Amino acid sequence: MSRAKQKKQFYLLSLGCSKNTVDSESMASLLHKAGFNGVADPDDASVLLVNTCGFIEAARQESIGALRELADMKGPNQLLIAAGCMAQRYGDEVVEWVPGIDGVIGTRRWMDIVPFVRQLRRRKHPEPLYHLPDEATTVGKDERGVLRTAVHGTSAYLKISDGCRRPCAFCAIPQIKGIHVSRPPEAIVAEAVRLQEAGIRELIIIAQDSTDYGHDLGLKNGLSQLLRQITTAAPDIPWLRIMYAYPGYVTDELIETMASLPQVLPYLDIPLQHGHRETLKRMRRPANIEWVYRTVEKMRTAMPDLTIRTTFIVGYPGETDEEFDGLKQFVQEMAFDRVGAFTYSYEASTPSATVSWQVPEEVKQARLEELMALQQPISLAKNQAQVGRTLDILVEGHGDGHSENGVSIGRSYRDAPEIDGLVIVPGQLPLGEIVPVRIDGAMTYDLTGVPALETPQTIIPLTATAVQ
Repeated sequence: MSRAKQKKQFYLLSLGCSKNTVDSESMASLLHKAGFNGVADPDDASVLLVNTCGFIEAARQESIGALRELADMKGPNQLLIAAGCMAQRYGDEVVEWVPGIDGVIGTRRWMDIVPFVRQLRRRKHPEPLYHLPDEATTVGKDERGVLRTAVHGTSAYLKISDGCRRPCAFCAIPQIKGIHVSRPPEAIVAEAVRLQEAGIRELIIIAQDSTDYGHDLGLKNGLSQLLRQITTAAPDIPWLRIMYAYPGYVTDELIETMASLPQVLPYLDIPLQHGHRETLKRMRRPANIEWVYRTVEKMRTAMPDLTIRTTFIVGYPGETDEEFDGLKQFVQEMAFDRVGAFTYSYEASTPSATVSWQVPEEVKQARLEELMALQQPISLAKNQAQVGRTLDILVEGHGDGHSENGVSIGRSYRDAPEIDGLVIVPGQLPLGEIVPVRIDGAMTYDLTGVPALETPQTIIPLTATAVQ
């Protein structure tokens, strides 16, 4: 490839969560508008960009490894830029860990990626360039008319806010992302309309804390209001999925809104982090366990088909055998549809790092395995309860399978992309379409089915024999 052609090419690697993916797509959009083309091979690019994750140690190591690999192979005419959470949090330390980085740009300055690249090219000295302004100069500066979405096939992540004001003792996100800043509702709604026009079938609402949407704008029940505005303005998007609700802030109005709007899927991701009151207190998380029981009961009553995903941390500093047993009992009693878990990761700048009693790594790992083993039969029973039902499936891919015509792979309303299960159907169903499938088999995490003869329909309600 000629050097002139390579100069207008960029390679972007996005690591971490879906919120990072949105920022990556936004940077790519800006680069495209500036005349750059994205390439899949880093050898063909003049700009190598890694959107890093700095949430836990494993994610940081993955980010460092990716940066080092690119630094080792980059040529004299290539720029290597570290962006995202790890870059924001650690600044010049990233350059010490990975010699060869040319620029570091933070989470709240991704919208400056084009002038940042140009400035890197104009520089007259080899030292790395930093674009990491403090919170006071960055809050509210991310509205440049750029789509705050990440589009994957016929699904799109729509970020409604950034940052977080919650005091969780284990989390560095407020330090990385800053305080919660809601996007203007009119900008979000306009974006949803554009996505409808583009043929999007699933809109995934994300934020560090989606239930805090509108608090800084003076709105009460802001998320509920926003959902009603989106469904009114973009009625042809059949699926809206809500991610990352905060315990204690799932209001009766939000429940009623979800239950009354057909486009809003009966699915909620609500990371609870633990099930024992004392552990939650040390985590500086909502510790009212009774609220969880009451609210989940309200939600399941209002939406009998509700799927709840949650996440837990095991081995948090000071977690006793009794507290872990309390978590297991909580998981058993609540029978969540989807459970993710990870071991506590030491974060030097967070309050939890000062707790003297750190749980040994081998104990953390044993507890993780025990918790997931406890959840597996619950997940299987939940899936088995779907057998015989007809579910609408968003078809996302085809595979060879064992049948003559291969198989189709998709997701039901019960499955968020990348983190939940799949539905496997024999034959070649139309990609990007939502089709009815009769479920005929269940595994721990995935389902199998056959195309339904009926025309597309709503979900058949659960029977009285289903898992409660």
